[in-house]
Amino acid sequence: MEIAILTGGDSSEYSVSLKSGAEISKWLTKAGFSTHFIKLKGADWIVKNGKEKYPVNKDNFSYRIGNKEIKFDYAWNIIHGTPGENGLLQGYLDMLNIPYSCSNSFSSALTFNKFATKIYLKQFGVMTSEAELISRKKTYDTDQIIEKVGLPCFIKPNNGGSSFGTTKVTQAENIKTAISAAFRKDSEVIIESFVKGTEVTCGLLKTSKEELIFPLTEIVPKKDFFDFNAKYKGEADEITPARIDEEIAKRCGHLASEIYDLTFCKGIVRVDFILKGNQLYFLEINTIPGMSRESILPQQIRAAGLNVEDVLKKVIEDAYR
Repeated sequence: MEIAILTGGDSSEYSVSLKSGAEISKWLTKAGFSTHFIKLKGADWIVKNGKEKYPVNKDNFSYRIGNKEIKFDYAWNIIHGTPGENGLLQGYLDMLNIPYSCSNSFSSALTFNKFATKIYLKQFGVMTSEAELISRKKTYDTDQIIEKVGLPCFIKPNNGGSSFGTTKVTQAENIKTAISAAFRKDSEVIIESFVKGTEVTCGLLKTSKEELIFPLTEIVPKKDFFDFNAKYKGEADEITPARIDEEIAKRCGHLASEIYDLTFCKGIVRVDFILKGNQLYFLEINTIPGMSRESILPQQIRAAGLNVEDVLKKVIEDAYR
């Protein structure tokens, strides 16, 4: 089986994706698959084979070495941000009938939009913080924002990840600056109430044969919140399994599983929560979670007593089952 590992993309998470892709390549090779590392940047899709580089033929998702054409049988999508996490790439693969590792176009488009996901899940009784959405064309009133979401609050790009462009605001005079910073990353900005509590995240995978809910990770930032440096430069303690009550941990796993189904997810997903008292508040869902050495999900898989390569193999086998 020829597996394309799709990395890169057109967001600020380009370098994060490359790191995740490198680890995925190692694990899948160890599991016995033939892998091909592909970097996407705009219209340039390049297969990196040692020191050589080859362009991808997008007409049939293949590339050529001399007279030999290599067609991909499967795509492992590890692009954080556009076009891999918002459904665009999935639409392309669906048209070519190429199976892939993650949620489909609809699910990806829904979950990539933070505000839409919160509004959608609220109707099913999922608790989440108050939020306000603003766009470049929409005027906003700082006083009205504070009245709705309060202070402190988080201001972030509505479509984005790795905490790029995210600010925790504690004073009203800093709101406009934070909104401008978020607009540099996206055309929409979401402003959310701050919920004081313990941040936990749940990784899970469902196949036609089984459900794997991995041990929760408790996130303890060394600064104000779980920003880019905390995620990738060790400025946070990631404790797996989380130091919370066993019954609450089970309830968190059950809720993550319910959200997985409600948002039509497939593949490996991570759902983030804030635990305030005994109440779980949904933060966001990651349908292309990081898989680099610094990422949380590999930690959770190992804490469950599993090998990462075996879990990845389950994802691929399920697509063909």
